[in-house]
Amino acid sequence: MRQIINFIIRYKTSLLYFLLLFIALSFTVQSHSYHRSKFLNSSSWITGNIYEASSSVSSYFNLDEENEKLLEENMRLRKLLFNLKQPDSVALDTAGITYTVLSAKIIKNSYANPRNYITIDKGEKQGVEQDMGVITGEGILGIVENTSSNFASVQSILNTRSSINAKIKNTDYFGSLVWNTSNYNVVQLEEIPRLVPLFVGDTIVTGGNSSIFPENIPIGTIQKFDLNTSKSFYNIDVQLFNDMANLKNVYLINNINRPEILELQLETDNDQ
Repeated sequence: MRQIINFIIRYKTSLLYFLLLFIALSFTVQSHSYHRSKFLNSSSWITGNIYEASSSVSSYFNLDEENEKLLEENMRLRKLLFNLKQPDSVALDTAGITYTVLSAKIIKNSYANPRNYITIDKGEKQGVEQDMGVITGEGILGIVENTSSNFASVQSILNTRSSINAKIKNTDYFGSLVWNTSNYNVVQLEEIPRLVPLFVGDTIVTGGNSSIFPENIPIGTIQKFDLNTSKSFYNIDVQLFNDMANLKNVYLINNINRPEILELQLETDNDQ
């Protein structure tokens, strides 16, 4: 208490000055509409900037939560897209659904080896199964090869063992998508016959002969092509939509009818 009294006595002149200044400003603001308006505008500006700064800080710390919400929304929209039978008809909760979709994050990615694999942060407990297709918002990425309780490894399309059914967009000409290890952002499309008209820049998408990927998932565009005269097929380089060295969020696609399709195909093969 004594320290407070000593402080007041020591700085009484300055304190009296600021008190009188405050009283004078108050009278001025109250008695003149112009000054009152300027004061209120200044107060609003200061308050607004404080709220904006506070909002920016809160938004920064909520980025992870917002990203999760966006992933969930994208997952729902992709489920709608993959199961769209008619332009005005979508059945989410009926037996007509063919594909389910999960979201995951990449925790390890390789792209410089002949056989590249990707590790994701979801596994059997989260519903991940072997042979699920893996895509990003830009295009296809690979196929689930192995799973553990909480993680899974994905065979990248940048893998010499990978072969995925693909076609030229808006046509029924399809072939096999492989990788020759030359460039981690370029893959090769094989078995497209020479009678097919091709143009640099044509879009390549997944074909309809796959039991893993829905048809028309983006892959990339034709970078260059030449004719293999000995086989009457084109050699086509496809520039991927994905930047294979910069990946984070992925979606896993499960064709729930796949076991039935494979069983039918096996029975057909055995009958031959």
